Amino acid sequence: MSPSRAAEAAAGLLLALTLLLLTACGSRLPERAFETRPTVHPSGGEPLRVGIITSATGPVGGQALIGPRDGARAYFDALNARGGLDGRRIEVETCDDGGSGVGNNTCVHRLIDERRVFALVATTALDYEGAPLVARAGVPDIGGQPLTPAYDTHPHLYGIYGSSAPRTGEKPGWDGTLYGGTEVYRWFAQERGARTAAVVSYNQAASAAYARLVTRGLRAEGYRVVEEQVDFALPNFRAVAADLRAQHVDVLFDAMDTHGNVRLCEAMETLGVRVDAKVTHVQNWSSSVARDYARAPGCRDALWVTGASRNHQDTGHPAVREFRAAMGDRPLSQWQLEGWAAAMWFTDAARSCLAGDGLTRACVEEYMNRPEPYTARGLLLPVRFEHLDRPPATRNTCLSVARWQDGRGWVSQGEMTRNCATVPQLGYRP
Repeated sequence: MSPSRAAEAAAGLLLALTLLLLTACGSRLPERAFETRPTVHPSGGEPLRVGIITSATGPVGGQALIGPRDGARAYFDALNARGGLDGRRIEVETCDDGGSGVGNNTCVHRLIDERRVFALVATTALDYEGAPLVARAGVPDIGGQPLTPAYDTHPHLYGIYGSSAPRTGEKPGWDGTLYGGTEVYRWFAQERGARTAAVVSYNQAASAAYARLVTRGLRAEGYRVVEEQVDFALPNFRAVAADLRAQHVDVLFDAMDTHGNVRLCEAMETLGVRVDAKVTHVQNWSSSVARDYARAPGCRDALWVTGASRNHQDTGHPAVREFRAAMGDRPLSQWQLEGWAAAMWFTDAARSCLAGDGLTRACVEEYMNRPEPYTARGLLLPVRFEHLDRPPATRNTCLSVARWQDGRGWVSQGEMTRNCATVPQLGYRP
């Protein structure tokens, strides 16, 4: 696992929620599955081809998972406008796997075997079934979103949050067990004085399993935990909202999709229920909050988010300003910023090779595996890749925290490199 597990909860949550929605998918990819940028041959030589696999369509909707892809594209566009990588244009090949394992395998084969991409960047796959094929081909996959345990299982895969697992290609983590920290719960206890937490989940296996993990972490940090579960098909959010008030809940966590979160907030609004913090995850760290929670201003005012990357609204930071300038007038999200950071990571690795003996995959991976942590010019909390035989019992971890404020958007709460604590690492099976 990574040196900072601030995003572990977010990744686990998204995986749990997508599993809720994942139904049997056909083997046929959508018509727009293969989007290819035109080839341009600059004076510096042949383009360097990279691939981006995204579950752009599928069971969770067309906009849910495209942020990393769009951020990476924006970075490569800006890089090409400046002359490319040592005169070579970066040619981006994208593939939509449709959110299915079959589609993912098809994308892997097309990009690696047919298009001969040098590397994959900012992969965001709902079902990364093709990960073993990527590993066997020795193609570096840099800065992917860990929606599945693939990035803690296979060699040659480098998730955006890092990993300390052995990554032998067999079981994820350590003999099938992954580990995550309690830094989120520690922060709200220390900084907000939270003592009573509620965890809301569906009566569905994946959602309930994730809720148990959150509950365990909260109790490890000394919280009194109120567990709430609703029927997935016919959820009674008014009953949950009423109990939150009766239990005097300080902070609210969930194991639900965005739709469920919005409906819960609307029920809280109807009953006049307030909590100090409604904590959401990195996928919802976007500018769409005002629209999504339009009918729940009280709950919207209590929205907080945690993660492992710098707030995309932190315009006082030069790397954030560069990202925002490249994105232009488009709506912004944290996943876009992390996709931008993934593309930067690949570029820095490739540039280090050009300054040495030449650009090879082995050289790029040597950069990825170096002991020095990577921060993407301060956009990421320090990330490294280790191969520890045993999981650590504790870690000093840091946390990026922001709070939504109407009229201002997401406002950072402290400097992420100083929001740190040594916390226990709790095991769980994905």
